[in-house]
Amino acid sequence: MKTRPLVGVSADRVTIGAHLAHVVGDKYITPIVDGLYATAMLLPALGARQSTADILSVVDGLLFTGSYSNVEPHLYGDEVSAPGTLHDAARDATTLPLMRAAIEAGVPVLAICRGLQEMNVVFGGTLHQSVHAAEGFNDHREDKSDEFAVQYSPAHSIRLTQGGLLHRISGMDEARVNSLHGQGIKQLGTGLSPEATAPDGLIEAVSVKQAPAFALGVQWHPEWRYAEDALSMAIFHAFGAACRVRMRSTCGHEMHSQYQY
Repeated sequence: MKTRPLVGVSADRVTIGAHLAHVVGDKYITPIVDGLYATAMLLPALGARQSTADILSVVDGLLFTGSYSNVEPHLYGDEVSAPGTLHDAARDATTLPLMRAAIEAGVPVLAICRGLQEMNVVFGGTLHQSVHAAEGFNDHREDKSDEFAVQYSPAHSIRLTQGGLLHRISGMDEARVNSLHGQGIKQLGTGLSPEATAPDGLIEAVSVKQAPAFALGVQWHPEWRYAEDALSMAIFHAFGAACRVRMRSTCGHEMHSQYQY
């Protein structure tokens, strides 16, 4: 009998040396294990080689991670990417159908950075391939020559949508967030609600209107030093609570009181 919720974490498919590998950054695992008191499980980018239904039958929540790769533009009807753009077709083939099925099945979903962009594409939205090149928008990329602590430091403010999911779980009207992305939401997907916007008007967070369970996507990286930031803690606490509800509904087991917030 499970004593902690099981959270699946999307992996990138990369080449390490001469070998293909499926990789998840430690910074995504840490808040699941140490913050949610949950069990983390890597989900390899195998597409249809693994059954979506089987995955959803065992997980209590799904975390869709950020990545250096971009969603392939043909998936949202856009022109071919600029030469040298990193893509991960195996991840696209895994995360896009899995995310839609998870939301429909009432499995809690938290989508971060690329995960937010995947969520928008899943619901029929489009993306700016280069936000900094789009008229009226700021450059939301990090300076890769900086140390990680600087890259992940707060870069701009966001305004939370009054009465939205993010506003309700945090009690905040505004916050400052980091910014490490080149792509961003262009046309919002059908059935999504904007949860936060940057000063230049770029949508920074969305929720799924009719989702039967927690379904939130954010453009920034709340996983980075999550315990030091009130908004990050609110996001992970709400996601964790939804995962525990899912676990109890599927196995009928009450968690020990030490795992309650």
